[in-house]
Amino acid sequence: MILSFAPVHALAWAAVAAYVLSVPGRPVWGARAQVVALVLHGLSLAASFAFEADAGQGIRWGFAPVLSLTAWLVLTVHFTETRLVPIAGLRRIFALVGAASVLLALAFPGEIVIVSYSVYAPLHWTLGIAAYALFGVAVVHAAMLDRAENQMRQKGGAGLLGMPLLSLERLTFLFVEAGFVVLTLAILIGLLTMAHWRWGDHKTVLSLASWATFAALIVGRRTRGWRGRQATRWVYAGAVLMLLAYVGSRFVFEVVLQRAPVGLGG
Repeated sequence: MILSFAPVHALAWAAVAAYVLSVPGRPVWGARAQVVALVLHGLSLAASFAFEADAGQGIRWGFAPVLSLTAWLVLTVHFTETRLVPIAGLRRIFALVGAASVLLALAFPGEIVIVSYSVYAPLHWTLGIAAYALFGVAVVHAAMLDRAENQMRQKGGAGLLGMPLLSLERLTFLFVEAGFVVLTLAILIGLLTMAHWRWGDHKTVLSLASWATFAALIVGRRTRGWRGRQATRWVYAGAVLMLLAYVGSRFVFEVVLQRAPVGLGG
């Protein structure tokens, strides 16, 4: 199923083209193309949501739109960060990730969902997406941290492309802790305000498992001094559980079973 709303379709394909154009060439031109790609990507997401809302149909949602929105948030944070601190070398990879996320949302646009079971559902959804994005940024920094440590062992350098290793580590766990706070709020709102909340639901179980993983990481880092690969493994594990909680379950429903679960939370 390909998204048929023409303006959204045009914006999405323009974003894909801009992402692809940001891959080759000099960094300065690639950075400019990436700005255009991020703007077009954001506009396509906003237009998609606004079109359905203006039509009074609800929100078009699914695993691919969630991934596309999360990718856009992660890429936007990373691009902003590269303007402030000396992090580079990921532009081509991120351009391909951005293009792939847009194409995935075009191919699997999800289903129209009407939020009626709780007035707090949009807040729960917003916090969930924010947690996805923060943990996504944390994963990127954890990968850079692992790479920086490898570079130090091999070359004795100061860190990844000149960024001090301790600064990169602090950034990584700053995003982990911020994501943990936001995820905690999302879970509490879901638990306290939504009548359809089910403790045995796979999404609930995986979300709580992700929360427990990040909680253990934060406690372990503060009380036992976990650092390096010992800590980044916990980041990856928590992020995978978080990804499976919503995106994984929605993928099974939409692609494998070819039906959408009831409710915005899915």
